[in-house]
Amino acid sequence: MFKLGQRVIIVADSFEQSLPIGEHAYIIARDRNPDSAFEWVIRVPKVDKHYAIVESDIALEETLLAQEADRISREALLEHALATRNEALFRQVMGIEEPAEEEDEASRKESPEEFIRKVNMKAWI
Repeated sequence: MFKLGQRVIIVADSFEQSLPIGEHAYIIARDRNPDSAFEWVIRVPKVDKHYAIVESDIALEETLLAQEADRISREALLEHALATRNEALFRQVMGIEEPAEEEDEASRKESPEEFIRKVNMKAWI
């Protein structure tokens, strides 16, 4: 739930109102009319306009910054795993489950060259 006066970022344009996506805005009112599809009224200072919007079109700046930080850290871990050829870290970052226990030890142990070949094949696809 958003609060009045809160700073938000426009992330979508559900009703195609030519919203300036990616711009900062401030919540200035809540539309309590049950017949209206819109929930909030925002003001975008850069274009000096008010817009009635739905809640899914806006997001908190802090939330977007946290998501971006998580994405960047995941990419950095992935780059490090590939650079150091750390298969365990690569599997953890990519969310690949470990092979089943029924497989014999020889088939689970693969050479670093085989691992790099598999990674390159997945990246190519």
